[in-house]
Amino acid sequence: MTSLIQDGDEHRAIRESVAGIVNRYGAQYFIQRSHSGEGIEELWKDLGAAGLLGVHLPEEYGGGGGGMREAVVVVEELAAHGFPLLIWVISPAICGNILLHHASEEMKQRWLPDIAAGSRKMAFGLTEPDAGSNSHNVKTVARKTSSGWALTGSKYYISAVDQCDAILVVARDGDLSTPDAPRLSLFVVPTDSRGLTYQKIETSIVSPDKQFTVFLDEVELGDDALIGQAGNGLRQVFDGLNPERILVGAICGGIGRYAIDRASDYARQRVVWSTPIGAHQGVAHPLAESHIAVELGRLATAHSAELFDTGLSAGEAANIAKFAASEAALVALDQAIQTHGGNGLSHEYGLSELWFVTRLMRTAPVSREMVLNYVAQTSLGLPRSY
Repeated sequence: MTSLIQDGDEHRAIRESVAGIVNRYGAQYFIQRSHSGEGIEELWKDLGAAGLLGVHLPEEYGGGGGGMREAVVVVEELAAHGFPLLIWVISPAICGNILLHHASEEMKQRWLPDIAAGSRKMAFGLTEPDAGSNSHNVKTVARKTSSGWALTGSKYYISAVDQCDAILVVARDGDLSTPDAPRLSLFVVPTDSRGLTYQKIETSIVSPDKQFTVFLDEVELGDDALIGQAGNGLRQVFDGLNPERILVGAICGGIGRYAIDRASDYARQRVVWSTPIGAHQGVAHPLAESHIAVELGRLATAHSAELFDTGLSAGEAANIAKFAASEAALVALDQAIQTHGGNGLSHEYGLSELWFVTRLMRTAPVSREMVLNYVAQTSLGLPRSY
């Protein structure tokens, strides 16, 4: 299938490296492990050994010295082979970028090489049941103690905690906040900390990366658990949220490619009344339209990654990319299922299993409604609606 994205030699080599690894496992491996809960540690370690988890991190911390553009290539290519890995977005991208920009040198050396190698993972603890999209309104509280910090509260829909060695927790700073001016602080909290527990949330999402509620009951931390400066967490968080939006765009671009590739192959081969079904415009046109939308989403994602890497403001582009790519992926997947007829719901074809993880991307990490609010207010200069 042709593409509007024209790779240079380096990006082409990255795609080939990803494909070479995941093709040894096959898309059914992802689905089977998602259902069984066995995890994908073998694949994760292979990706780390090939330098595909830290491709965007500096070489001095075990990375490949690339940027968000290279991360997009890896994440998209994984999804394009049937591996939409949420944990890649969370651990190397969100947590890795926040640590890179704001952690102490000692903390960077302690965590980033292992994250890049795939030997350790970090979850991201921002979302709460009552805070919704309002990050200012988190209720989890961090208070200074004589020996460090104490954290109390809960986090909701936290991905892959059961796989991770620590959680990067966003908390309201109890000492610096006021009722009118909340201040946030960020902490690295080991998952085996006393007072930290978690409970699985049962969902319809088919993914090895499960969802959890995390409870923090007077979790005691040392001073070295704090990331950067106390009370400066909101600015620090956004160094992880823009990469998150960009890489969700990459996941969706990959899912869109996967769906259209599968549907196009089927439409060429499936013969009804002596004619391949792809010869009928009722099949061909919706797939062509989906391909156009997916390619435009991929272009928007690549553009947002380039802005991020060059240090320009990427917030608007990242939100637009996430919106465009997630909408396109869901339509493409639905059309691929429709093209297969009843076979679209068969486990053999591996399409229906991707439905809920793709649908999730319209809601998370930021809902389509909040993206529209952002674009209306920031891009169009309209009055704030909330």
